[in-house]
Amino acid sequence: MSIYALKPKFQNLLRPLVRRLYQKGVTANQVTVFACTVSIALGLLLACLAHLPALFWLMPVWLFLRMALNAVDGMLAREFGQQSALGGYLNEITDVAADAALYLPFAFIAPFGGVQIALFIWLAAMTEFCGVLGQVHGNGRHYDGPFGKSDRAFFIGALAVWYAAVGSFHIAFYALMWLACAALAYTCYRRIINGLKAT
Repeated sequence: MSIYALKPKFQNLLRPLVRRLYQKGVTANQVTVFACTVSIALGLLLACLAHLPALFWLMPVWLFLRMALNAVDGMLAREFGQQSALGGYLNEITDVAADAALYLPFAFIAPFGGVQIALFIWLAAMTEFCGVLGQVHGNGRHYDGPFGKSDRAFFIGALAVWYAAVGSFHIAFYALMWLACAALAYTCYRRIINGLKAT
């Protein structure tokens, strides 16, 4: 079960806002680029100031807003005739870039290390790549869990809340991050297997 399964209910709540944005001339691609730009800026800010735990309260707030913006851009594209090849490229590329930027700050916080967080970032990108390959081979984009984008956002948001509230991480969190990497690897496997089943 992935948090992604809750997306339809979340979209229903956002539909009135999406309609107003469309009426004001806002496009799906503008929302996509805006969300990515803010994500990269926040990720770089927190990476540079990782020694200030209080700043990490910004992370869960932005992750929730970003999730809303991701839903908004998709609804604008599908429901208001804004789907395009450029939008498809932007959607996938900006998601991976934004995720990488938002995960980066944890590389500068003990007990995590640069190699461990780099692996987490790489595996996260691989899950999206494996999902897109389903579409490439005519089987549709795959969003299988257990550690899709929404699940990762919840995980990273929880880590940020802990760090902001407590100010440090117990050594046990080092093992937890390795478990998260394992979950990402399993997510890649599931997306490949389920994609092959659809052929």
